Amino acid sequence: MLMPKRTKHRKTHRGESRGHAYTGNYVAFGEFGLVALDTIWLDSRQIEAARRTITGYTKRGGKVWIRIFPDKPMTAKPAETRMGSGKGAPDHWVSVVKIGRVLFEIAGVKEEEAREALRLAGHKLPIRTKIVSRAESGNAVPFDERFMGSKKRQEINAFHEAQAEAVETAAHDAAAPHAEAPAAGGEDKAEG
Repeated sequence: MLMPKRTKHRKTHRGESRGHAYTGNYVAFGEFGLVALDTIWLDSRQIEAARRTITGYTKRGGKVWIRIFPDKPMTAKPAETRMGSGKGAPDHWVSVVKIGRVLFEIAGVKEEEAREALRLAGHKLPIRTKIVSRAESGNAVPFDERFMGSKKRQEINAFHEAQAEAVETAAHDAAAPHAEAPAAGGEDKAEG
């Protein structure tokens, strides 16, 4: 199973695990990828189970990339232990997976075989997943505004409106270049 060789700290804080993945959210190495549609801590055993499913179905053909790594230690206290007396001992390792993160990639096999292998691997994981190709991986998960604050939503809406206006003016300029040239010349004469 996957685990770090060494870490700076034995135990870590829980941290936040909500929102979208802004890195690792596109197919970088293979032809097809398995994308997470939920946020979760994936255990190293779950990652290994999905990997074994992919390699078993493809009969060790092609190449598989594991795009996540369990580098977060999770602690657990022994059963029937009273509250207090400090944090528990490190128990297992997890990977923080956010919405849109590519979990596995595959290449070197037929499309039907790759999609079926990734589908079976998705059933081993406790989250909803989606299979994407390299071409469609950039927009695998539609950006959901429910996960953003109102200020961030306003910034993104303003950005999209500015982009739409720029595209519209560019299309207008390309459609009627001859109509604007005499008007500009007429304005210069009127000013002079």
